[in-house]
Amino acid sequence: MILLQSNSRFLLQTLMNRVQNLEKGVELDYNWFEFDDVRYHIQVTMKNPHILLLSVSLPIPPPETIFLGGLPFGAIEAIKAAYGTLVQILDPPRDGFNLTLKINLSKLPTNQDQRYALLLKVASVREVVLGAPLRVILKNLAKRTVAPDLSPLVALVHRPNESFFLVPQADKVTVVYPMRFNDSIDIVLATSFLQEFVEARRTGGLYNAPSCTWSLSPPEELKEAPAHALSANAGFVTFVILPRHIEGQKLDRTAWNLSTFHAYVSYHVKCSEGFMHTRMRRRVESLIQALDRAKPDFEDSKITSQARSFKRMSLKDSKSRNNSIS
Repeated sequence: MILLQSNSRFLLQTLMNRVQNLEKGVELDYNWFEFDDVRYHIQVTMKNPHILLLSVSLPIPPPETIFLGGLPFGAIEAIKAAYGTLVQILDPPRDGFNLTLKINLSKLPTNQDQRYALLLKVASVREVVLGAPLRVILKNLAKRTVAPDLSPLVALVHRPNESFFLVPQADKVTVVYPMRFNDSIDIVLATSFLQEFVEARRTGGLYNAPSCTWSLSPPEELKEAPAHALSANAGFVTFVILPRHIEGQKLDRTAWNLSTFHAYVSYHVKCSEGFMHTRMRRRVESLIQALDRAKPDFEDSKITSQARSFKRMSLKDSKSRNNSIS
């Protein structure tokens, strides 16, 4: 299985190119989208070549999620902790975006390794922002506590107008995903993929991984969820996260994998669909080639049979003529 990278490759490459060519003072104005409808915009002007404005537009949140000032709860604190004085949060952000960061490239470290690590963190702004509330809940789990102001059922956005749910407890965090797909083929492939995914968890090499279950009906944890969140045509996936799953550096990886689980499944569903289409096209091409190879032999046999029948007719005609003359 292929895991999604937390950093935006295009954003990282753009930042690296900009840092390496600061003295040229070239203007930048880029817009692009990534999975789950996350949109980015980069702008650099000739007037301030060392200042880069990075704007991020997040998926449209459903009503049950908690957004404060257009951002998930805990996002501002996470940005300040991740970037320090390198980044300034502009308030209000640019029109059409949830967040605009003012990045002063002149404050980057001179050490190459430290500079790359910080640019990599900037390119992972999606993980920092969308994963902030999940990281807050997991940090409380590491302390064997639950934040007093949290609801018993927390909804977090991960796709436009769609959310997944967390049930935070002192000894575990239960994560439930309603899995929805628009295409009928994707629904079939996703259902099969998820069933195999759950079965793979039971193998001996994955005994330390979080427990995982799949069901067509909503699990008991979603009894307080709104009705529109319970419509899932590919079933419901449930993970149980324990403190040992977030020890040390595992927390960031666990938070990222949980926040992008639906995108992870969608990626492999599309890969499976593309693989099957490729196999089908190759099979059709091989059949066509086989028919083309057999076609000349068929034509030759047809011509030979016609020639033989013509010879028979010629003999019969000559005999009938001889009889008529005699």
